[in-house]
Amino acid sequence: MTADAGRAPWQPALRDLAAIDAAVYRAVAATPSPALDRALAGLSRAADHSVLWMGIGAGLAVAGGRSGRRAAVAGLGSVAVTSAVANAGLKRLHGRPRPDAGAAGVGVDRAVRMPRSASFPSGHAASAFAFATAAGAELPVLAFPLRCLAAAVAYSRVHGGAHYPGDVVAGSLLGGAIAAAVGRGMRGHLLPR
Repeated sequence: MTADAGRAPWQPALRDLAAIDAAVYRAVAATPSPALDRALAGLSRAADHSVLWMGIGAGLAVAGGRSGRRAAVAGLGSVAVTSAVANAGLKRLHGRPRPDAGAAGVGVDRAVRMPRSASFPSGHAASAFAFATAAGAELPVLAFPLRCLAAAVAYSRVHGGAHYPGDVVAGSLLGGAIAAAVGRGMRGHLLPR
């Protein structure tokens, strides 16, 4: 009889995925990247509490005309819903512990403040992709640059030691999906053409 007998068929696959997730996390931590460390740590800090997205939203609302205001409302509305689902719901439900950045060798120049909340999903990645997806849908010319910025924020959380890669992938997918749903719900109601 194997060690996996009596378990649900997906449990061995989840264990393998967790091992890969941890191995990629350790590989990122062990890879020297002095040219990126401070910049990514700064980007991660700028995205704390969605300050980065609020700043971009304010800029769009002020300088972007009616389309910019629509993008700001859609983006920040999506961030609000996504933050509630990720931080008040899924993090509490899942409860995955944060990685041990010190044991993995995350250097002081790249380390970000370790939140007390659970690791899964990444709220930073979820908010980043929620804003980028929603605002980009309203202002397609900004869709690619906003998604690139969102991807950099998501990666910065792994680079700085606060999340496993799987946490940011799940957060990114969650934020994009919620933004798509919120955008559909807001069109015609809060975002008249």
